[in-house]
Amino acid sequence: MPIALKEWAVTVRALAEGEQLLTFRVDERKHFELEHDRFFLYPTFDHQRNDVVREAHLPELRRALEEGVWPDGDPPTHALTREGGIPQPERVRVRAWAQVAAHYTVTDPRIVHDLSPFYVWTTDYAQKRLNWRPRHPLHVVLLRAYRIPRPVTVRVRGGYSGSRTWLEIARDLPFEGTPVLSDDEFGRVQEEIEAIVSGRVPAFA
Repeated sequence: MPIALKEWAVTVRALAEGEQLLTFRVDERKHFELEHDRFFLYPTFDHQRNDVVREAHLPELRRALEEGVWPDGDPPTHALTREGGIPQPERVRVRAWAQVAAHYTVTDPRIVHDLSPFYVWTTDYAQKRLNWRPRHPLHVVLLRAYRIPRPVTVRVRGGYSGSRTWLEIARDLPFEGTPVLSDDEFGRVQEEIEAIVSGRVPAFA
């Protein structure tokens, strides 16, 4: 069965639109391992909060609601105002997959700050991700996303909930489609990200 990375719907939408290129992971019960080098992007609304997305990217949050298929046809009316997550829909739309382009470990909060052009979250939230496990590095994964020809609707199963990174999708999905960024565009931003992570670009004072 196809493997999917479980991420907030707003992050998945931003990855699929080229507004975000990174995902962050922290060590939880055990050391985080990047078990797969390509996978589908599964949008979840569990624990998604509307106060951790930068104001300039709030349209991404609104569009992210389109990733859900709701019982009454429309998202819950409180979806954009409630502090915290919203109920999970009956089905979600999978519209993209990603290839791992690079994997870094970061401990310097200045680097997390300087990477902010490549994610839609607030820098305060990104810093909190770094501080969740102070003795462990933050895993920064650079993804190259591809839009599949047609979004595929997937039923939300009970086993998909909880703090899980990887899911097995119970239907066929195609590893095909168009890259969100061209080769030249992606190569350029990858160089910028690697320069920040390696310290070749000065972090803020």
